[in-house]
Amino acid sequence: MAQVQFYGTGRRKSSVARVYLVPGDGKLIINNKELSEYFGRKTLEAIVRQPLEITGVEGRFNVKCTVHGGGTTGQAGAVKMGIARALVQADPNLRPVLKRAGFLTRDPRMKERHKYGLKKARRAPQFSKR
Repeated sequence: MAQVQFYGTGRRKSSVARVYLVPGDGKLIINNKELSEYFGRKTLEAIVRQPLEITGVEGRFNVKCTVHGGGTTGQAGAVKMGIARALVQADPNLRPVLKRAGFLTRDPRMKERHKYGLKKARRAPQFSKR
């Protein structure tokens, strides 16, 4: 018999997270590591847990996630969005709560591209009169 699972994709900056929710006892596995082992900082762990806490389903689902690209903060944001989208797939009644909290909105801020003639996106070479 196939096990029920819900899927959500989260993106933030250049990070992409594929999140699977399976009914269980509340384990959070990211890239085959425990949440606290993968994200060393408590603030990042809190960011990842936000959608589960605000909807009150903490401890009802096991979260299995693969995430790649970007840094730790971007990855935590991507996992948060993926969990929120998977929760909406699991229970559509949770959508207004997650939408109001802003967890279903994609953060559009990205790194600006490098322009020729400049050192970085906006940083010009140092001016010298002579």
